[in-house]
Amino acid sequence: MQRYFIYLAYDGANYHGWQIQPNGISVQECLMKALSTFLRREIEIIGAGRTDAGVHASLMVAHFDFDELLDEISVADKLNRLLPPDISIYRVCRVRPDAHARFDATARTYKYYVTTSKYPFNRQYRWRVYNQLDYALMNEAARTLFEYTDFTSFSKLHTDVKTNICHITHAEWTQEDDATWVFTIRADRFLRNMVRAIVGTLIEVGRGKLTIEGFRKVIEQQDRGKAGTSAPGNALFLVNVEYPESIFESSK
Repeated sequence: MQRYFIYLAYDGANYHGWQIQPNGISVQECLMKALSTFLRREIEIIGAGRTDAGVHASLMVAHFDFDELLDEISVADKLNRLLPPDISIYRVCRVRPDAHARFDATARTYKYYVTTSKYPFNRQYRWRVYNQLDYALMNEAARTLFEYTDFTSFSKLHTDVKTNICHITHAEWTQEDDATWVFTIRADRFLRNMVRAIVGTLIEVGRGKLTIEGFRKVIEQQDRGKAGTSAPGNALFLVNVEYPESIFESSK
């Protein structure tokens, strides 16, 4: 049995997230249908993680198994022809039989975009805020994230995860243009709703409604009810998933 990684991107606006849902179309379902159609048998696909409804990915990774060697370039090309315009395949590559898209990932990176301008062509991919924010103070608060590992306060309630421990290695707001700022965060793993909850709470800091010490207390209380409202999903992008080179059997 051969295992393959699929590197893909998608616009999440029309989907109920990555994971298959009983009452809505998902990216995983679309990809499984396309792959099963091409390979003429039922194919299961496991992703590197979940993205919520409306969230996008400029780079997601998933894996599947097949009992024959495949032409990786041909698979990518055929899938792109079968998939809708808002899902695209970058590449397909063979990995070790025990490689796992989710459990072998060593880091994931997300970006969240905030803008003060009204611009018709990015309204689906930016959160428009109507007041000026103190990004220097927001960055000071973001740096405190490195001092903690339990992020229960930023996790969706009643999830099936066994631990809320994460190790954040990068968290910073940077200016993209006169009206747009982007928050980049990298960690070994993320909890459900975690990035959007962090962004929403940092926005409270930027508006002057929450102090740095208050931000610390939000984390330390380990209570989702103490954190800010989750930021909208449409401005969030999964942008990278990292793996050890040892799991690949063919070049990426």
